[in-house]
Amino acid sequence: MKKIISFHAAKGSTVRIMLKKNLLILIMIFLGLSVFANPKMASKQQIGMFINSKTCVVLESGSLSYNVLIKDAVQKYWKSTEFEFIDQYEFEKRRYDSKYSFLVLMRNVFDKDPSGVGYNYISLVLGDKAKNITNMPELCCIPISYSDDNNLEYGYAIPAIIKFMQIHVKNLEKKRFLILLKGLKYYNGSDCFKYQALLLNEKMMAPNANSDAKIKSAYQHFFMLLNTSQVEAEIPNKPTNTLFLFHVGPTIKTGSGKCFEMIFDVEGNLYYYNYRNVTNDNPDGFNLNDFKHIR
Repeated sequence: MKKIISFHAAKGSTVRIMLKKNLLILIMIFLGLSVFANPKMASKQQIGMFINSKTCVVLESGSLSYNVLIKDAVQKYWKSTEFEFIDQYEFEKRRYDSKYSFLVLMRNVFDKDPSGVGYNYISLVLGDKAKNITNMPELCCIPISYSDDNNLEYGYAIPAIIKFMQIHVKNLEKKRFLILLKGLKYYNGSDCFKYQALLLNEKMMAPNANSDAKIKSAYQHFFMLLNTSQVEAEIPNKPTNTLFLFHVGPTIKTGSGKCFEMIFDVEGNLYYYNYRNVTNDNPDGFNLNDFKHIR
């Protein structure tokens, strides 16, 4: 998968142009820019167009449960634009028109992953003349599952994701270049973990961080290690000063690929984002190394 990023050098001498290009390359390397086949990031002009767009929420033809989750979250928490629910047939008719934006489930793949491994992303994109939907201008995309995973354990994260997307677009207006370089890791580095409770799903933990004792060896702040049902119950009951982990990892059938770690609060703020390859030596799950980045 490839993302093509174009930079336009200012007029000047050849030396100045080369220096600017080299500086940009060094910045990319330093910040760890990763190259994926995600949609291209929206330009500044396109970001400005979003607020005047009508957001079409594309419902899935084969997933009633996903439709219920996304409809509920959008109806309650989508405030940025006028919105409408449409089916995939209508999406194909409208997606070339820039007066529309779209919340749509997309399947993305990464070049170096094993054949057949794909990920479902909730994507916020703008209408565009692009023939391939993966080339539509992107405002935000969040992984929620592997493409072969039919469970709905991402359900409790959907409201925060919908809120975050709107926060992210506002940040793009002022910080587009930094977000272009860092991706969602732009949000890493907060010290809020000292002051808030962290809800951890025991099913989402790596073997080296699957008990209270193991976690306490790397993380000194308050946390709760819970099962999925408990996390789902705790989130609405603790609306303030509470963070929660959301993890996307391979199914037993897939066995390999990447895992994604995200920590949100219930208001949709993102405080940690990371991803890595899952290997025998570095198994799936939120691990002690992740804790070292948030303590």
